[in-house]
Amino acid sequence: MSTCSVSKGCFVFKPNAKKRRLPEKTAHDFRSTSHDSEDTELRFVTCQSLWNQIKFETEQIQEDLNKQLLDNLVSFLSRSHSDFQEKTTKWTCRMKFREIPTAAVVLGVNVTDHDLTFRGLSDVLQDNITPYVALLEAKDCPAIKNLMQKLMGQLMNCDIEVDSLEDEDCVQVPQNRIRCSMLSLISWYESVTKKTDSGTPSKKRNSSSRHWQSPPVVVIFKDMESFTTKVLQDFIVISSQHIHELPLVLIFGIATSPMIIHRLLPHSVSSLLCIELFQSLSCKEHLSTIIDKLLLTSRFPFKLGEKVLQVLINIFLYHDFSVQNFIKGFQLCIVEHFYSQPLSVLCCHLVDLKKRVYSLSHAQCENIRRLPSFRRYVEKQESGKQIELLTNDSFLKKETERLLEDLYVYHENYVSILRCLHVFTSSLPKYPLGKQIRELHCACLENQVWETEEYESSLQLARMLNKTDLVSMLQQCVEILTSSSGKEFDKTVEKLKEFLTQFQNLEAEASQERDVSVSSQKELQKKTDLYHLQKTLLELKESRRSKKLTKFEMLRFEVVDYIDRLVRKYLVPADNRTLHEIVYFNAATVLRGHLNAAPRTALHTALNNPHRYLKNQALKCDGGGISNKAPDICIVYKLHLECGRLINLVDWLEAFSTVVMAGEEPNADAASSDQVDDIIHARFIRAVSELELLGFIKPSKQKTDHVARLTWGGC
Repeated sequence: MSTCSVSKGCFVFKPNAKKRRLPEKTAHDFRSTSHDSEDTELRFVTCQSLWNQIKFETEQIQEDLNKQLLDNLVSFLSRSHSDFQEKTTKWTCRMKFREIPTAAVVLGVNVTDHDLTFRGLSDVLQDNITPYVALLEAKDCPAIKNLMQKLMGQLMNCDIEVDSLEDEDCVQVPQNRIRCSMLSLISWYESVTKKTDSGTPSKKRNSSSRHWQSPPVVVIFKDMESFTTKVLQDFIVISSQHIHELPLVLIFGIATSPMIIHRLLPHSVSSLLCIELFQSLSCKEHLSTIIDKLLLTSRFPFKLGEKVLQVLINIFLYHDFSVQNFIKGFQLCIVEHFYSQPLSVLCCHLVDLKKRVYSLSHAQCENIRRLPSFRRYVEKQESGKQIELLTNDSFLKKETERLLEDLYVYHENYVSILRCLHVFTSSLPKYPLGKQIRELHCACLENQVWETEEYESSLQLARMLNKTDLVSMLQQCVEILTSSSGKEFDKTVEKLKEFLTQFQNLEAEASQERDVSVSSQKELQKKTDLYHLQKTLLELKESRRSKKLTKFEMLRFEVVDYIDRLVRKYLVPADNRTLHEIVYFNAATVLRGHLNAAPRTALHTALNNPHRYLKNQALKCDGGGISNKAPDICIVYKLHLECGRLINLVDWLEAFSTVVMAGEEPNADAASSDQVDDIIHARFIRAVSELELLGFIKPSKQKTDHVARLTWGGC
């Protein structure tokens, strides 16, 4: 089709013309429609129940890990509070120097986890020490006025009770009518504490007798590094002038180093703080504990494959060090596994396994037969059993139950032997297999660990361990296997105890050998004849060359070889186990697509195919067509893909108008037509402005009626 324009621009042709196909989409499809399955509801309930159990366990772990830090902070605040309460000499000295009790809490660079820690601290303080706790963030406090408003707002709002609003002498004034100053805060505090003394306490404040009569006011700066220097200085200076009237305690949340206090505050201001330093648990240790308690346990049937676990760990190590984000990724794995795997209904505890296996439909049995691990298992069986497995559903269900029970037993044994192996490898120099148990776990999941060079290096180093270390490791292994729920380790425990007994017997024999060597040296000294002396020395030299292994060395080799046999027997990769697809989530590519943001790809998909996200059937187009029902920015975007480096705005507007007006009847009224053109023109200008804001185009200096295209290539 020919056109009457000689300028370079974009043109729209009628639907019967041949259309150029747009680039294929490469963005990951999130599967908006659920799988047609009879047990969808059961899978959802199982997934929800499993996640609730894991979530509860995670909260308990985090509470235990933060317990020592919170206890230390509570102790610090109790001391600070008692000093003010009893008006001791220590507090009087602080008053004289106007020092404010301050806790500097170093939490690490995992900023996203700080909120959980501070919320836990706030709850503990409000339960045991004081109800007056304020959490301040830098984004809400650009100036001292905003800081005071936020501080007084939090403190006063927490004093409002629904029932107390009916009391005549407890009238609450809106925050915007209060003059936010330190004097106002002091007056409010005195009035509240006076009510407590007079026997008319607020219900929320004094519902528990654990609060002191004059509780401190705790101000928590969640992200101290983000606060401006002037705001911090002004607040500290003002607060120090009233410290004898208001028992104020500051808590600084620090992500980097305690030295940031002295970098932000000059000496004249930092000298007004009585600082005590607190250090939280390292985020790496936190993650190792989470993995140890959630993944390396047989309590939860769901497991992560090696590549999936490596994706989560890499995001943790190379992006944010956030334990909370790791847990969210773990939750995403659970949801994705139960959503995408029809047989995930069998990913349950052993108590429910038998009932669910025998309730499988024929279609679900066919899904089992399609699993790659099950097909490998069938190929190894005899021809008669192969026929039964492939044709008889009842026989298949019975075999499936047995195989899944074996898989659960494998998990129990795997975790126990993995911990024993970690006892040996973590004490070796240079840590060939890694210091953390998560590194060893990934190595065992990836392939047969005994075939790696790191494992061979570990065995060589283990064969050089001294007796004390070896005995200590064996004792730890005995404790691990004794506490294990596995039933196959009775003989293993007896064998390890036998090794310990042999090491104890070596001590008596070693003392006897030392006595024999001393007597031989005395006999050598008695031989003064040169010939006999030379002969004896040659014999000693020859014996040293062909020196035999001592009993200790032989026993040490025997212990290491026995541990090696346990590793080869129990630490087989999960991919080699039949039906591992039911309980293991291995879709690392899917997880990476969810977690690793690809904004350009998502943006291209949204603009090029709005039906992908809006789910509106009117927006669905075949091929490279453009629907006039699509949002204006989508129409403008798809038209701009057809253009070169420079886009003529006039031609672009004409093309946009043609698409928008497609399928509409022409209006004979000229006035109405002009009005419609103005509306289309306005819509076009807005769409082009949005496209410019997103960074797809920019104004051109070469031609005023053109814009330059900034993006090229397919996503």
